[in-house]
Amino acid sequence: MSFYPHPQLNPDAAPEWLRAMTRTLPADPNRVNPVLNRRSPDDARPAAVLVLFGGSPESDPLAIGGLPADADVLLTQRASTMRQHSGQIAFPGGAADPEDEGPVDTALREAEEETGLVRGGVQPLATLPEIFIPPSGFDVTPVLAYWRDPSPVRVVDAAEAERVVRVPLRELIDPDNRFQIRHRAGFQGPAFEVDGMLVWGFTAGVIAGLLAVSGWEIEWDHLDVRDLDATLTRVATGVEERELTSGFRQLPAGDDFGHHTIRGLGEL
Repeated sequence: MSFYPHPQLNPDAAPEWLRAMTRTLPADPNRVNPVLNRRSPDDARPAAVLVLFGGSPESDPLAIGGLPADADVLLTQRASTMRQHSGQIAFPGGAADPEDEGPVDTALREAEEETGLVRGGVQPLATLPEIFIPPSGFDVTPVLAYWRDPSPVRVVDAAEAERVVRVPLRELIDPDNRFQIRHRAGFQGPAFEVDGMLVWGFTAGVIAGLLAVSGWEIEWDHLDVRDLDATLTRVATGVEERELTSGFRQLPAGDDFGHHTIRGLGEL
């Protein structure tokens, strides 16, 4: 039995600027988001992630969709030493424990353990359809929530996470920060480049699906497709792929470009 009372889903508790996400399932109007269509086999392991939005409860009447200037979403960067999904940007979350009372409890427990947030300040709004992640074998339930009473967050265990970041939503909807990423194994899907991070795979797919129904999305170039390895290297080092191969620039001593390149291979 969980130590905490099981929080109730309440979509009506969402601020008006966030409410469209609680009424409409994530969508893929440009047909570039295969993540949303992944359904699991019967033997998949249950897991949950917390898709936690913060920001003023009041809408901005001058902004698209009423999005307030301080609106954000909580993300983590997984430790580069992890066996699966190392270095990738993710929502807080993880595998269900037998004691959990359901995906909401799992998501809140994992978020508390990973980021130190006070779960009593989080209002769960809705659960989204499960999404299967093939490399790990998890069937993941995204739990949409509003941070009605934000608490400080941090890296709790450096063996699990390198960063805990509140990413402004206005940066995520900026068309200059959006494109598609192509993995050499064949995966192609939406991606974001924000705050020195490349968000792709499952996390980007969920964000993109929610933005498509949010009312705040700005048209972006979904025909802009970039190579995953080259983009990861550029984001991690500031070095363009052509500079790595041209020989005109000396690489910084001690940089392991191969390590940066393979960080994203777990999440397809």
